[in-house]
Amino acid sequence: MRRFERTTPTKTPAQVDRMRRAGRVVGHTLSVVSAAARPGVTLEELDALAERTIREAGAVPSFLGYHGYPATLCLSPNERVVHGIPDAYRLVDGDLLSIDCGAILDGWHGDAAVTIPIGRVDAAGAALIAACERAMWAGIGQIRQGSRLMDISAAIERAARGWGNVRDYGGHGIGTSMHEEPHVPNHGPAGRGMPLLPGHVLAIEPMLNEGGAETRVLDDGWTVVTADGGRSAHFEHTVALTEDGPEVLTLLDGASQEPWLAGVGAERR
Repeated sequence: MRRFERTTPTKTPAQVDRMRRAGRVVGHTLSVVSAAARPGVTLEELDALAERTIREAGAVPSFLGYHGYPATLCLSPNERVVHGIPDAYRLVDGDLLSIDCGAILDGWHGDAAVTIPIGRVDAAGAALIAACERAMWAGIGQIRQGSRLMDISAAIERAARGWGNVRDYGGHGIGTSMHEEPHVPNHGPAGRGMPLLPGHVLAIEPMLNEGGAETRVLDDGWTVVTADGGRSAHFEHTVALTEDGPEVLTLLDGASQEPWLAGVGAERR
């Protein structure tokens, strides 16, 4: 949902802590919804589950009512790239499902997305999901003091080679608004853009297609689909730059960032 509101992009440690709490709500909700997403379940049922989970945590959905968006989640199966409106579609074995979730807690936002396989997926679908997740972590690995914004973009682009790297959408700053400056492209030359400093909080958000990178928007005004009908994958995390390096604020239940960032460091060496 690339509609930005200009605001200061840096946060104090106390503000990052509040965003950490919002991020935990998002990570937990993604965990709950991912576990429930299986053949026979409808997208509307998953959306209702997400709203209950967010509200039970004392938070409110970020997406619901945002510029008129009608749901808690963006659910985008198969050729839907992002911003899919949950409907009566019933999941079937072999689907790829992007689950995008946002929550507001005490005025601060968290935003994250995962793409999961429904039942048994083919090798190409599994490879697409894995490539998109690697691209996200490649970008996150560049969120360090001494880096520039476009270092994130360049790392994502390198990791996305061989896939349709969607250029029409990207990551963003986040805080008391869901979308703040700066826009974080998923492509571009390294060494450019603003210096990254402690207190910057960014949502890193690649989208990869198994075919071409081109997309179009359906008549509902929200749902983005691949232009060629190929499948798509989408991953996102909210990440704070701390004095100790990047901290993912939206990890799913039981997940750790360390194996991923260790892998990124090995690739840089």
